[in-house]
Amino acid sequence: MSVATLRQILLITDGCSNHGEDPSMVASLAHEEGITVNVIGILDQGSMSQEGEREVEQIALAGGGISQVVYTKQLAQTVQMVTRQAMTQTLQGVVNKELQGILGEQSEWEDLPPDQRGEVLEVVDDLGESVQLELFILVDTSASMKTKLQSVQEALRDLSISLQSREGGNLFTLSGFPGKRKEIDQLLNWTPKLDSLTNVFRKMTPSGVTPTGPALKAALNQMTKRKQRRQLLSESSGGEDVEEASS
Repeated sequence: MSVATLRQILLITDGCSNHGEDPSMVASLAHEEGITVNVIGILDQGSMSQEGEREVEQIALAGGGISQVVYTKQLAQTVQMVTRQAMTQTLQGVVNKELQGILGEQSEWEDLPPDQRGEVLEVVDDLGESVQLELFILVDTSASMKTKLQSVQEALRDLSISLQSREGGNLFTLSGFPGKRKEIDQLLNWTPKLDSLTNVFRKMTPSGVTPTGPALKAALNQMTKRKQRRQLLSESSGGEDVEEASS
C-alpha cells in the first residue's frame, strides 16, 4: 500500500466567521482535494457561543477532520491530539479502500476478525509514523485573539517537538488571517521545524473581522498549487519523488 503525503489544514480560532463565504463549503472542497481540515476553537473565559461551537464542528465535519473546543491551558495537548487523530483517521480511510478493493464494497476493517483487525491497526500505526505530513497552520488573528496568541505559539512549538520522533518527514507553514492586504498573511514558509515562532508571533497585530471562509480558500489554493508544482517536478524528473525547495 502506498500513501504519498498526508495533507492537513489546522485552523485555530476563537469565534464565528463574519465575513466572506461559508467556511464549511470551502472545507468540503479541501476534503475533495485530499486535504483534511481540523479545527480547534479556543476559549479564554466563559464559553464559546453555540453558533461558534457549531461552526467549529461543521467545518471539521465538512473537511473530513476533527474538531475540539478547549481552554487556552489545554491547547498544547489538544493541538497534538487533533493532528495525530486526524492522521490516524485518514489512514484508516485509506486502509478501508484497500480492503474494499479486495473483499468487496461492504467490507471495512471493523468487520474483520479480531486478530486480523489488530494487524490492520498495526499497519495504520506504522504508516502514521512513516508517512510524509504537510500541515498548513491557519491562525485567527482577529482582535479577540490578542490574549490567546502566546498560548498558540507555545502549542505549535510543542507540536513540532512531538512530531520530530516520527520517521516520516514533517513540513509546516503558518499563516494568519485576516491579512493586511490579502485574505491571509504567510508568516512562516514551509519548514520541517517550528523553532522560529517567537519572532513570527511578534509580527502579528490582532485586529479586524474573522473571514474564516476566505482564509481557508486561500490556504486551499496554496496547497493545491504546491501539489501541482510538485507533480510537474516529478514528471520532469522521470517519475521520481521530488520535493520542491521552499522559497
